Amino acid sequence: MYRGSWVHDMSYPLYDSSACHFIRKEFDCLMYGRPDHLYLQYRWQPTDCNLPRFDSQYFLKKLKGKKVMYVGDSLSLNNFQSMVCLLHAAVPDSNITRNSKNSVTTVIFQDYGVSVSHFQSPYLVDIEKEEIGRILKLDSIKDGKTWKDIDVLVFYSWGWWYREGPQQPWDYIQEGETIVKDMNRRVAFHKGLTTWAKWVDSDVDPNKTTVFFQSISPSHYK
Repeated sequence: MYRGSWVHDMSYPLYDSSACHFIRKEFDCLMYGRPDHLYLQYRWQPTDCNLPRFDSQYFLKKLKGKKVMYVGDSLSLNNFQSMVCLLHAAVPDSNITRNSKNSVTTVIFQDYGVSVSHFQSPYLVDIEKEEIGRILKLDSIKDGKTWKDIDVLVFYSWGWWYREGPQQPWDYIQEGETIVKDMNRRVAFHKGLTTWAKWVDSDVDPNKTTVFFQSISPSHYK
């Protein structure tokens, strides 16, 4: 299903972004007057199979009582908001609550007992403040204690690994006892992702939790 092309489909989009108040305003292209709307009418068509159309009500019934969490940066936030809007479009009059605390934003579809969350973690591994400054720790995932009890986890990371200057949220990189000012960012990404993969293998119960890792996406900023 990963080999195919985008095809034009007049039955899309699956939700009206102007009617969904869960989209962060700077990501709402229609609200800001984007003149072309053709981009809304494309769907992914695999080469050798057909994907069933997303059914929001079936999704809510199938995942009744379950928790879904997107973990990553603002691209994960985009996916989280799109999922919430897809579900909201199908049940706009249902009891829906939203709350934000620390790094987590959660939308709960109370009538179904389904929660969809976004956990802000651009690197997946930890950044901690110490005396020498902010340290990106390539072999530490303390946030994992929050993630591992979720039923469906969707991870993404890459967009922040190459950032430098004022946008870089760390001052040093640490692996084991070794602390350096910087290193090749792809090497650092590989090390961080290896730590994440080991965490999945050791801490996540595959009988309870389904884990996805999204491939690298293009930035939503110019």
